[in-house]
Amino acid sequence: MVTAASRSLADQVARLLDEVGDGLAPVVVAGDPVLRAVAAPYDGQLDTETLTALVALMRRTMHDAPGVGLAAPQIGLSLALAVVEDPGLGHRDLAAAREREVLPFRVLVNPRCAPAGDQRVGFYEGCLSVPGYAAVVHRFRQVRLTAADEHARPVDEVLTGWPARIVQHETDHLMGTLYLDRAEPRSLASAGWGGHWAVESVPRTAAAELGFELP
Repeated sequence: MVTAASRSLADQVARLLDEVGDGLAPVVVAGDPVLRAVAAPYDGQLDTETLTALVALMRRTMHDAPGVGLAAPQIGLSLALAVVEDPGLGHRDLAAAREREVLPFRVLVNPRCAPAGDQRVGFYEGCLSVPGYAAVVHRFRQVRLTAADEHARPVDEVLTGWPARIVQHETDHLMGTLYLDRAEPRSLASAGWGGHWAVESVPRTAAAELGFELP
């Protein structure tokens, strides 16, 4: 059934696609109410062509930022849709220490994350919607991700390490939560300092010098 809400969302997406063409979507930043709303579940509000175009726009915007994930609210759309992709780190030892494996591009529709174990890992995160800063967030090391892809095929898998961190960050966006809501306040750093502290595979020096605890 076509409802007023679905028509409104479809119209909003159509306007955005028309405005940007083959370009990039503006990324909204902290303070915009759309980042604090629970995103509407996707239930077929968009036709196949429009959904495909929206996914392509989100992927281009994520790559250009550059980022490893982008949720629809970050481009002003209150819709439970996210894209993720991580090429990994070139430094093998550092990548292994952070459990940062390559995460192939994927689309997550109505995603949910549930802890798959109690272990948490603390590390610096940034966000395209909170430019210029980074902070340590304690995330579950392993999560079970359930969702659908852009073709309505079910997704049900367990992710570990950095891929688990990425999907937790993006699903938080769809619940109106920013990473700063979960961050260690004393770890907050400008982008330059965040990069400085994040050189370690575990930010123990930052924890000692800034005065916060790690799991």
